[in-house]
Amino acid sequence: MRFLVDECTGHAVAEWLRQQDHDVVSVFDEIRGAEDRDVINKAYEQNRILITNDKDFGELVFREKKPHKGVILLRLGDERAANKITVLKNFLKIYEKTILGQFIVVTETTVRIAEHI
Repeated sequence: MRFLVDECTGHAVAEWLRQQDHDVVSVFDEIRGAEDRDVINKAYEQNRILITNDKDFGELVFREKKPHKGVILLRLGDERAANKITVLKNFLKIYEKTILGQFIVVTETTVRIAEHI
């Protein structure tokens, strides 16, 4: 899969995804400090699913109707890299084939695929 990993999600997550043979671009490495609009635009233009911890992307997708190829919003109680990786690993194992084009909120215990209106 093709992912764009937001700066707040971290380098370790991007590296782990690469180790799993995904095509990954890291905001930290390529456009550090970019505005959220620029990040979601880059993900869309490059046909990448955005992985982020920043809930402002919900505003961009639902209120401002920004186009996207998929957003995975991690809303975790434990923000350490190891936990992010564990949660993503479990999530991808089950949902990998259904995330393209979806806005998905993932916690340690739940997955919610948000409805587009």
